[in-house]
Amino acid sequence: MFTNWRIGSVNGALLAAYFIPAWTLVAFNIVIAPVHGLYERPSVAVALFLSDHLQMAGMSTVRAAWLLALGRATVVAFFAIYLALLCIPRTRKSGSSDEALGIALAIGSLISFASMVMASKVGEMAALRLHATELLLLLGAAIVMVIERPEAPKAVEAAAPLGFEQAELLHNR
Repeated sequence: MFTNWRIGSVNGALLAAYFIPAWTLVAFNIVIAPVHGLYERPSVAVALFLSDHLQMAGMSTVRAAWLLALGRATVVAFFAIYLALLCIPRTRKSGSSDEALGIALAIGSLISFASMVMASKVGEMAALRLHATELLLLLGAAIVMVIERPEAPKAVEAAAPLGFEQAELLHNR
């Protein structure tokens, strides 16, 4: 059953299993009560940075909280798209689902890195550890995705004993 699963596919599925529920709850709490949701542990560093360093007023803080919730919901949506594409064997084998995973990793890494920097500026150590851990998870998955290539098409594998140049000619036809 698991003979055609790559390490990157399993790694992406495990990341999605963590980020979809965790970031959905954070985004949902921010949408329901923007100020209260922003001052919970996953977003408290952003809230403190906005109020202390950028000196944002109430409505500007609410808008920034909604923007953060939108970013987290976007990452969740791309992880969900990745899981949906991962269920199709042909898509999984060819690596076509990696685009959705790449977008989720890029946006998620950007949010986690910015939150980590903000946590270090305001001195919130628990939030710093959380965002650093999430950033390392996302960057590790990105490295695995870059290093691991999808399997080659069957025509190139069959022509491999012919020689590299002849295999390229068969592949390009």
